[in-house]
Amino acid sequence: MNKDECFEFGKITKTHGLKGEVLIFADVDDPSEYEGLDVVFLERKGNLIPYFLEYLSLHNNRFIAKFEDIETLEDAETLKDVQLYLPLSALPELEEGQFYYHDIINFKVVDQNLGELGVVTKVYTNSAQDLIEMEHLGKEILIPVSADIVQKADYEAKTLHTNLPEGLLDIYLEE
Repeated sequence: MNKDECFEFGKITKTHGLKGEVLIFADVDDPSEYEGLDVVFLERKGNLIPYFLEYLSLHNNRFIAKFEDIETLEDAETLKDVQLYLPLSALPELEEGQFYYHDIINFKVVDQNLGELGVVTKVYTNSAQDLIEMEHLGKEILIPVSADIVQKADYEAKTLHTNLPEGLLDIYLEE
């Protein structure tokens, strides 16, 4: 399994208890959709390695996990700050018009008022506001991700339909 076939599920943030359990922050919309997992892939020295779960329990939007062959606090300590991945096939089905960020890279951005603008080059996620990066007239434009601005993705046409706020492009295009 390689990263191109996976999505970043979350991160082991710390140990939990004395018997090899860990606490996982899951970077997903609805963690409850992943409660039945029996294997995750951990990034170790640049490779994705399968780790089998004895159990995965959801508590306050975080998971407590116990991996097979991780029996002590010392074993669990070695997993702290390690990224977890799942195969793309583990992603929940989306409703029409919705999208996963990794799917829209290279989609054309078409605004309802301004027409075709450019191509999605990257998506930034952070706690304050997720942003879509678009190349437009040789400039990098950042589009805030919100239902009012990013309206839908058309997978067949590979287009992302937007309604950009008035003046957003001008901020980036001014010299």
